[in-house]
Amino acid sequence: MRVIITGGTGLIGGALAKSLAADGHEVIVLSRNPQAHKLPDGVKAAQWDGHTAVSWGHLADGADAIINLAGENLAGNGLLPARWTAERKRRILQSRLDAGSAVVEAVTAAARKPRVVVQSSGIDYYGARDDEFITEASPAGKDGFLANVTVDWEASTAAVAAQGVRQIIIRTGVVFSAEGGPFKTLVLPFKFFAGGPLGSGRQWMSWIHLQDEVRAIRFLLEQETAVGPYNLCAPQPLTNRDMAKTIGKVMGRPSFIPAPAFVLRLLLGEVADVVLDGRRAQPQRLQEMGFVFHYPDAQTAVRDLLK
Repeated sequence: MRVIITGGTGLIGGALAKSLAADGHEVIVLSRNPQAHKLPDGVKAAQWDGHTAVSWGHLADGADAIINLAGENLAGNGLLPARWTAERKRRILQSRLDAGSAVVEAVTAAARKPRVVVQSSGIDYYGARDDEFITEASPAGKDGFLANVTVDWEASTAAVAAQGVRQIIIRTGVVFSAEGGPFKTLVLPFKFFAGGPLGSGRQWMSWIHLQDEVRAIRFLLEQETAVGPYNLCAPQPLTNRDMAKTIGKVMGRPSFIPAPAFVLRLLLGEVADVVLDGRRAQPQRLQEMGFVFHYPDAQTAVRDLLK
């Protein structure tokens, strides 16, 4: 397959590019600065500006898949999530809309259309749901910044369907990886014997091991009948309190020191809602298609990442 990945130098995109290239597929990642990244063996980089198909659109002609993962990092680049100022919110949304527009532009111009476009999204699509089980049939959240962003993000490449191209939407949970992302921030307090629940600890946490994230994307690429939204999260979500207990057990550290909600809101502002609001998502459609998780439970995943 020839696969084009926007956001191909990020946590998920980098792991996906490496996996595909290792199996002999032609992988092209789009980057504003191709020379700045050390790419896995077999992965090529192409220049793009983040909002048009001007410099790379010709690569879409005859490609098998475009995987659109591009968008400004929600948490910023520091150890702690950066606050969402009005300007950061604008960039978070616009970067996603621009990337989607560029993908549609490339598909429209292609004489031989790609077979599939995989559009990134997140379980934030559903908004805060307390203890409710969430499947792909659940409606979008009615309010909240991230719920609104994900609705628009998914729609940014919807036009490819009218051109006969499959659109798959991956609504990803919290990605656990030893390479970076939220997992490192999550386990850091436990290293100093200060781990525990965030806020009440009753909020649900839907997560997925990076390896299963990559495997699930590849699985959906290969299923000709796969179309529409899929929740990419492990089948066993945990409350934040139980996740803390699991991490503490694996690390041999206490897990009872809470981070009060008011402190998190003082530090992070509106970003605190990401960890204080729960989403109990299930990968219903993915499992119905026959996908089997390597890491279905948090203890297995955490042990693997901390070994």
